[in-house]
Amino acid sequence: MATLHVLSHSPFSDSRLGSCLRLLGPGDGLLLSGDAVYALQPGSLTRQALDLMPDSIALHALAEDLQARALTGLPARLNAVDYPAFVELCCHYDKVNSWL
Repeated sequence: MATLHVLSHSPFSDSRLGSCLRLLGPGDGLLLSGDAVYALQPGSLTRQALDLMPDSIALHALAEDLQARALTGLPARLNAVDYPAFVELCCHYDKVNSWL
């Protein structure tokens, strides 16, 4: 069963991102929102970990949060989504796991 994992907390404040990355399987997706988009900062260890994810795992981020934090140099594989597309993603996957 494919799962969409949703992270919203800064990857620099706790270990949720690392825990999530260990559980991702083929066909899963990862959606970064809120301060979790800071994981995409070029040159950071979190960005390196995201760059090493297999291509079979989709990487998404809320476009509004990327813009609010003025992040640049984003990975080519990143799918920036708006809120309606976020809802569509939730319907696309068998399960949604929000890392609260």
